[in-house]
Amino acid sequence: MEPLASHGVRLAWNPDGTVTHAEGACELVLGQTATALTGQPLHDALAVAPIRALPLIDGGLTAGPVHFLIMDTRSQEATLASHEPLQTYLRVELGRSDAGPFAQVLNLSALLKGAPPLQISRLSSSLSHELRNPLSSVKMAVQTLARNPGHSERDQRRLTIAQREIRTIERMLWMLSEYGRDTPPHLEVVPLRAFLQQAVEMIDRELTERQARVEVTGLHEPPKVRVDTGRLRPVLAQLLLNVAVAGEPQSAVQVRVSASGSSVLLHIEDPTSAFVPEEQETLFEPFGSKLARGAGLSLAALKQVMLRQGGRVSAESGEKSGTVFILTFASAA
Repeated sequence: MEPLASHGVRLAWNPDGTVTHAEGACELVLGQTATALTGQPLHDALAVAPIRALPLIDGGLTAGPVHFLIMDTRSQEATLASHEPLQTYLRVELGRSDAGPFAQVLNLSALLKGAPPLQISRLSSSLSHELRNPLSSVKMAVQTLARNPGHSERDQRRLTIAQREIRTIERMLWMLSEYGRDTPPHLEVVPLRAFLQQAVEMIDRELTERQARVEVTGLHEPPKVRVDTGRLRPVLAQLLLNVAVAGEPQSAVQVRVSASGSSVLLHIEDPTSAFVPEEQETLFEPFGSKLARGAGLSLAALKQVMLRQGGRVSAESGEKSGTVFILTFASAA
């Protein structure tokens, strides 16, 4: 394990998950002093839900390093006041010493602040590759456990949550990988409505769990568009899911299709989020948007995919509240 950097923290804890030692840039990374962190449950120290800390505690009891990417949303009032992103992205690397399990926590948001796009791109690809293999092992283990009919109802709920979180991490890793990809797109002509339905099907399970849906209005038969379906479909699905998750249960994500000259426009309404004019230029920057949920690269990856395919994406304030994302495609009809 690498030594602590200026944006790193080292934590140790006992078998019940109580932090026994903290050192490094604790206030910068976790928003508390080393003294304050000591004695806290690990999930409180990391500012995550207790269920997210369980694999960290269990992983620390095994041999070999384990890697996690965690989103921390502790300092919302402070970040709103300073116009900094609401999310802090933590990279957690687990290990074990003679004294017990420990973790090195890096603040990726602080580490990447002001970094050149090429550096962020390379780091994104590296992280995606590094995390994918251990995640595959976790996924197989959870799927195997889920096939056992003898679990209690409580354990079944836990396994359902674990599988949902695994799917979330898989999408986050895809965003990291996509942002770091620099290959020509494979364009094909597809009906926009059918392509949109394919994106919705990718998140159908999550929508069903929330009893949410996607409603499409506007042109009944929109023109065909020329896109790389394999690369655009996941980032479009992530944007739709971001809006659905932020909304009320049983709500509908409103999507409207329109045409303007030789362009086809897709309007996606997010009534729960809003931005001030000063934030307009940072909405689609990596780790720089208050509207980005998930890996913090979802909007940045969407912008890159759209630009590489000859389209564009923008955001504007909604008529009543919230934000409207507008994806613009060149008509292929």
